[in-house]
Amino acid sequence: MFARVSVVALNTYREAVRARVLHGLFALAIATAGYALVVGAFALHSSLRVVSDLGSASISVYGIIVAVVLGATSLYRELELKTIFPILARPIRRSEYLVGKYLGTLLTLAVFIAANSGLLLLALGVDAGRPVSGSVAAAGSITLLAAGVAWRSARWRTFIPIPWALGILLAGALFASAAPDDRRVVLGSALLTFSEVALVTATATVFAAFSSPFLTAIFSFGVFAVGRSADTLGRLPRRLFGPAVAEGGRYLSKIVPNLMLYVPPRPLLTGEAAGVSLGNYLAMAALHSCAWSVLLLTAASVLFRRRDFL
Repeated sequence: MFARVSVVALNTYREAVRARVLHGLFALAIATAGYALVVGAFALHSSLRVVSDLGSASISVYGIIVAVVLGATSLYRELELKTIFPILARPIRRSEYLVGKYLGTLLTLAVFIAANSGLLLLALGVDAGRPVSGSVAAAGSITLLAAGVAWRSARWRTFIPIPWALGILLAGALFASAAPDDRRVVLGSALLTFSEVALVTATATVFAAFSSPFLTAIFSFGVFAVGRSADTLGRLPRRLFGPAVAEGGRYLSKIVPNLMLYVPPRPLLTGEAAGVSLGNYLAMAALHSCAWSVLLLTAASVLFRRRDFL
């Protein structure tokens, strides 16, 4: 089973890495990190905080967009090109195929988040006083090494971004050591963002199992918007909205995953929150995401198993 799932996952990763929309969103994320540096330059004594907060928020936003786009289009592309028929004709269950598509999308998102976080940390190190030449040399040398390996080995070319993203992330973490609190914010936010996009991708997979890409994107963004507003929906004032709307918001906040868990206040990420351990909080958030993802993938597998492609 694991061999079949891994083959589907790696093939999904290959297709996603070649998508132009992913390249465009990655370029936008890099441009946003540069914009954060410009805004931070006008923030006097809070430049590091501006760069880390704005950059982390942009990675979260772009990660959600990539998760919804890939989750909505990956399965539909197989149906449109009819490549799913020879795949399912082989000894592979539909649930295994769906889980493989999900894991391949997650691998793509992990590379996307790691690369953007590493580049943001390199920019943070420059803002903390490190030389610009050091940041450029670190990113350039890793990129040239990855390009050289890709040139020599065309077969593994699509997998080169995985070690490249890890190298950029490690270089950025070392380079941003002059700003330990803000580095902790970026790394903690990156882990929380990955947990959140894993849940959002599972949500998109449920809708993609029976719906079109457009409706899947609309429904997924709707669930994301409600999840980010779960705390507010659970505390709607009766006097202002009426008892029916207040009760409806309260019930809705209980059945939709609370995504506000993945955007904690800054003092928690910097370790300044009393009585709260960042490691325990990250573990709890990951467990929350894993539990919801398993539940949603189970529902998606049931729906996909009953779908008629003819």
